[in-house]
Amino acid sequence: MVSLNLPLWLRLVLVVGVVGLAAGASLLAYRYYTRPVTLSVAVGSIDGEAAKAMSAIASRLVSTNAPVRLRVIDSGTALEAANAFAAGKADLAVVRGDVGDLSQAQAVVVVSHVVVLLIAPPGSTIDSIDKLKGRRVGVVGGEANAKIVDVLSREYGLDRARVFKDIALPDARRAIQSKEVNALLVVIPLAGKYLSLVRDFFQQGPKALPVLIPIDSAGAIAQAERAYESFDVPKGTLRGSPPVPEEDLTTLRASLYLVANKKLGTDLVTSLTLTIMKVRRELLGEQPIFAQITAPSTDQDAWLPLHPGAAAVYNGTQQSFMDEYGNWIYLTPMALGGAATLFAAAWKFLGLGQPATGQGPLDSLYAMGRRIRKAGTEAELSDIEEEIDDILRAQRAGSARGDENAVDDATLNVAAHRLESLIHDRRNMLAKKPAIVTAA
Repeated sequence: MVSLNLPLWLRLVLVVGVVGLAAGASLLAYRYYTRPVTLSVAVGSIDGEAAKAMSAIASRLVSTNAPVRLRVIDSGTALEAANAFAAGKADLAVVRGDVGDLSQAQAVVVVSHVVVLLIAPPGSTIDSIDKLKGRRVGVVGGEANAKIVDVLSREYGLDRARVFKDIALPDARRAIQSKEVNALLVVIPLAGKYLSLVRDFFQQGPKALPVLIPIDSAGAIAQAERAYESFDVPKGTLRGSPPVPEEDLTTLRASLYLVANKKLGTDLVTSLTLTIMKVRRELLGEQPIFAQITAPSTDQDAWLPLHPGAAAVYNGTQQSFMDEYGNWIYLTPMALGGAATLFAAAWKFLGLGQPATGQGPLDSLYAMGRRIRKAGTEAELSDIEEEIDDILRAQRAGSARGDENAVDDATLNVAAHRLESLIHDRRNMLAKKPAIVTAA
C-alpha cells in the first residue's frame, strides 16, 4: 500500500482525528448502555403512606447508584393508581389484587398484605355479619373497597345500598360517635400505625372494647374470588390487655403488589427485583413495614402472574456468567483483530517504516539517465555502467532469494536496455566532439 501524497503532519492529524472520534463514540455508547433506567410507579393510599414508602425506596436507589431508578407518581388512592397503570401512564404500580384493571399487570414483589376488618363500637351487640342486616356499615376507603363490599353483600344476602355507606377517613370517628353508622369496614395492613389509627376511631378505656366481627365464610369466598385468601387475625391484635379479639378471628386478606407492565423487558425487571430486595434489607431499621415485602406466588395459576424477570430471581434461573458475558468473550477477539487491522492501515497511511520513494532501484536507474546525458568523459560513462551492473546484480540476487520487494527481471531488462542505448549514444557524441587543446 502506497501512502497518499499528503504531508506527514496532515496524515498524522487525520489519524489522530479518526482515533478521537472512535474513542468518543465508544465512550458515548458505554455511557448509554450503562445509564440508569428510570421507571415511573403509580401509588396511592388514603393516608399517603404508600407514596412515602415508595419515595423512601426511590431515594435509596439514587444514593446507592442503582441501575434502576423510580419516579413516584402519587395518584391519591389505590384505585386511581390502578387506573393510571391500566391507562399506560406508569410503568409500575402499587396495587391491591382486588382493585382495578390488572390485565396488563405482572407481579414483581408483594409489598404488604391488607386485612379486612369489620369493627363494631364498644358495647355493640353485633357479633356476626348476619346481624348487620338493617344496620349501617361505614366503608373507609370508598371505591377501593367496592369489590369486597359486593362480595360480602352476595355471600351474606345484604342489601348493599342500605347496609354499606362510604365515609372519608377523617369522618370515621364522628360517624361512630354520632351513631350515623353501626360498624366500620376497614382494609389495612396489620402494622402498629394502622392498628393505632383504628383504635382511635372508638372510645378509649379499659372496658371500652371494640367488637371484631368474623367473616366465617372466608374460605368459601377465597375459593370463588381468588384475589382474596382466608386469614386468621391473631388473638389480641387490636388490643393486648384485655385481648381483642379474644381468640384468633377468621377474615379475608388481600395482597398489595408492586406490578410491572408485561411489556417491560425481562432483564430490566430482574434488575429491579434484585434492587428492591436489597433495598428492603437496608430500610428495615427505618421503616418496619418494609419487612412485609416478600416474593409473590410462583405458582402457574397464581392470581397475578409473575413477571418473567422477577421469576428469574425467585426461581434462581438468572443468567450464568457465560450466558451474560459470552457475547463479550466471543466478540472481544474480533474487535481486537479489527483494531489491529485499522492500526496497520494507519501505519501504512502515515508511511512509517517504508523506504523513501527516491531510494528504490528503479528510481536509481532512472536517475542515471540524467547523469549519462551530462557525462563529459569516457571514465564517467564507465563508472555509471559499473553502478548499473551492481544494481542489476543486487536485484537478481534478491529475486533468487524470494524477496517480494525485488524488481522483476523484465522491468530491469527494459530499464537497463534504455540506459545502454543512452550510454552508446553519449559515447558516439563524445567521439565526434573535437578535442580542446589548451595552450601551455
